[in-house]
Amino acid sequence: MYVMNQSGWLEVICGSMFSGKSEELIRRVRRATYGNLSVRVFKPIIDDRYSDESVVSHNGTSIIARSVKNSDKILEHLQHHHIDVVGIDEVQFFDDNIVSVANELANKGIRVIAAGLDTDFRGEPFGPMPRMMAQSESISKLNAICPICGSPANRTQRLIDGKPASFNDPVILVGASESYEPRCRHHHEVPGKPGHKSKQAITEFSE
Repeated sequence: MYVMNQSGWLEVICGSMFSGKSEELIRRVRRATYGNLSVRVFKPIIDDRYSDESVVSHNGTSIIARSVKNSDKILEHLQHHHIDVVGIDEVQFFDDNIVSVANELANKGIRVIAAGLDTDFRGEPFGPMPRMMAQSESISKLNAICPICGSPANRTQRLIDGKPASFNDPVILVGASESYEPRCRHHHEVPGKPGHKSKQAITEFSE
């Protein structure tokens, strides 16, 4: 990470599920507290997989967080407090105004650490994340490991009863290991996606 000469900036942590995004957010926030900086962490109220009062990574590490209904609530909670660092987890589930909120905080001299999925289960840009990344000073893109071949995985595979979910399924469905797993580009399957070819069709063509 580059050394900033001015206080107040936006840094983004992105990647597929199980790539360690929340864990990295927690690491950066904890490091800030070691320097006696005042910190607040927020997450969307929809994310209640493990706890509604903490950001919890898939490996079990956690940090206290406030669940909010929308991005404006973040500004309301910070109105009368001097805060040095703000962490925002699961950015993809927030409304589009979250980008303006993050910029407003950064412009006020606050370090903003935002983490989220950059693509949905279909492999498409997810919610406000593309704009958040475009506005940021730094981006850390993390990869998981594809359980099929062991290659770096930058996509999220949704599974329903063990089978790949259709392109036409709802985008937002909060889950954990029973619903999703990381995949590399070669093993990411989205039946019904325009231009998508199944592994069987590719095999038949190669033969």
